[in-house]
Amino acid sequence: MTAANGSDPHETPTPDAAVPDGAAGTDTAGVQGTGKGTGPQSTGPQGPSVAELAAGYAEKAGVHRNSAGHVDMLKTAGGIQGIAESILPGLVFLIAFTITRELTPALFAALAAAAVFTVARLVQRRPLTQALAGIAGVGISAWLANSTGKAEDFYVLGFFTNIAYIAGMVLSIVLKWPIAGLLFGFVRNEGLEWRKDPERLRVYRLGTWVVVAVLALRLVVQVPLYFMGEPGLAALATTRLLMGAPLYILGLWVAWLLTKPAVQARPAD
Repeated sequence: MTAANGSDPHETPTPDAAVPDGAAGTDTAGVQGTGKGTGPQSTGPQGPSVAELAAGYAEKAGVHRNSAGHVDMLKTAGGIQGIAESILPGLVFLIAFTITRELTPALFAALAAAAVFTVARLVQRRPLTQALAGIAGVGISAWLANSTGKAEDFYVLGFFTNIAYIAGMVLSIVLKWPIAGLLFGFVRNEGLEWRKDPERLRVYRLGTWVVVAVLALRLVVQVPLYFMGEPGLAALATTRLLMGAPLYILGLWVAWLLTKPAVQARPAD
């Protein structure tokens, strides 16, 4: 979900395993399915269908669907490489600082780790957006820590990123355009029709609140550790890793399940 795809290199990775959401084809109450014979269909010379446009929108927004028509949680979280790109620079920084007790070599080590992923994407000829955003985030984090001389400030960018996402998601709920609906609705081929159904609007607002809760939980746990200073650095770095991609995937999965359309019973022949 876009709310977790920020530029903070220590939080949740940007997108580049199927979700355990029950049997395929069960997520299709009143909307076009994605099972056999019901997938997006081209309109030929008239251009792409609404379903194809919806799928493209969802993918660009960072939410990917698998062959069963469910959200592909691993791919949405950036895949193995994307998760590694979000985790390793912060982990390398912590290890280097713990060993040397010197800020400068630890910051250079983190920057080098981020640079490796950029080079890897160049070699793989993959889009550089995520890697460039990651190295920019690490660069800003390194600049903050170097400017203050405090190792814990390497992680402070994530707090502001989380606050910005929380504000944006809460605003989307208030305006009745919840982020979960905009993304999951397209994956489910609901388009924007869900906004006409009060119940669908309600559950998508609830799903958005789930992601807000994930972001807020990060702040509740990590901000006190930050204010502990260097004694809390190891705990801050560890919780940043655990509450990054793993917690995001869990929150996204819960939001997907909560917003699942009710299965409508078919009339008897």
